[in-house]
Amino acid sequence: MEMTYMLAKLEKWQRNLIVLWIGCFIAGIGFSEISPFLSLYVSELGNFNKGQLTIYSGLTYAITFLVVAIVSPIWGRLADRRGRKLMLLRSSLGMSIIIAACGFVHSIWSLLFLRFLQGLCAGYIPNASALIATESPKEKSGSVLGILATSYVSGNLIGPVLGGFLAQVFSIRITFVLTGILLLIVFFLSLFFVHENFTSTLAPKAEEKTKRVSPLSQLQRPKIIIVLLLSTMIIQMGNNSITPIISLYVKELMHGIGPITVVAGIIAALPGLSTLISAPRLGELGDRTGNGRILIFGFLFAIIMYFPQGLVTSVWLLGILRFMIGISDGALFPTIQTILSKESPAQLTGTVFSWNQSFQALGSMFGSLFGGIIPNFFDYNGVFIFTALSLSLNFLIIIIFMPELRPHFNKKKK
Repeated sequence: MEMTYMLAKLEKWQRNLIVLWIGCFIAGIGFSEISPFLSLYVSELGNFNKGQLTIYSGLTYAITFLVVAIVSPIWGRLADRRGRKLMLLRSSLGMSIIIAACGFVHSIWSLLFLRFLQGLCAGYIPNASALIATESPKEKSGSVLGILATSYVSGNLIGPVLGGFLAQVFSIRITFVLTGILLLIVFFLSLFFVHENFTSTLAPKAEEKTKRVSPLSQLQRPKIIIVLLLSTMIIQMGNNSITPIISLYVKELMHGIGPITVVAGIIAALPGLSTLISAPRLGELGDRTGNGRILIFGFLFAIIMYFPQGLVTSVWLLGILRFMIGISDGALFPTIQTILSKESPAQLTGTVFSWNQSFQALGSMFGSLFGGIIPNFFDYNGVFIFTALSLSLNFLIIIIFMPELRPHFNKKKK
């Protein structure tokens, strides 16, 4: 009651920001807290050998991201026509039911089916950002979006640790149910406290005309956009390649003894922590020295940090290297988004960023698949070597097709 009274005294956009910050924070926890132990859960659903286990784990992660990559543009167009609040309710309620149901499955095929449906229900975070951007005063949109961004990142940091702890204290199945309850809370917060004055911005004829013109043809330098989208996919592929094997790799390094899910959760959260710390500072440095320098640094640093991860014999050394990977993410992802925004006309910025989201989901899908398949041939260390080689190839593509970045990297100050 007291919270309702306090919210009622605020302006509508302020109330939206507070409620959606809480909602995105809880959603961030809910989406990330099942990641560290999902492969261990897969191992409980059948008598699999090591090869089968890694493949099924990879598929379990990948199928969700494949669906997200396909349906994100569809949900985006529907949000433009029907409103963002409806998409918030669709996503939070659907995710709460499906994730809770994952705790009751007894076969890998049932789990894969539910993970497929989970992909259909994605979209809470981007729709929350879109709603905040449209409902807040224009002069405050930048600051409120920055504040909202901290919610999901913070939840994403806490989620793996909390999930690992809950799985250790209770069970993996109970953790799925608790996650579903968390997302149900997000649904009710969004239903009762989020306000949207929605009016469709496109008339039917204008919308039909827009569909006829290819967005790529309206870009001044489409080659750069394509290269950056591919880079987003490859970088995210590297980030997600460890996801299907992280708990299995940690279990191997710990020789099957100790709080494996807790440690795996901490290892999974470390890159996000360093990204949160490094991204603002690297962004400020990029404004002073040029985006090209930061982009090149991010690629080289990531390549150097990935190679030794498959050679470690200590879980703590793995944790240090994973923390370092977050620094490269803090350099790469914001810089790519900055260049994308500069290369996109205002009327196409939303479209280009939706492409970027889809390519990021594709990267998560490919990373999950490769992370599940490669250990069958080269053990766990092959995943990290493959990622380092992929980033090396990406680095060469950037140098070849974006020569305008090279002068900033090589140019000496006079």
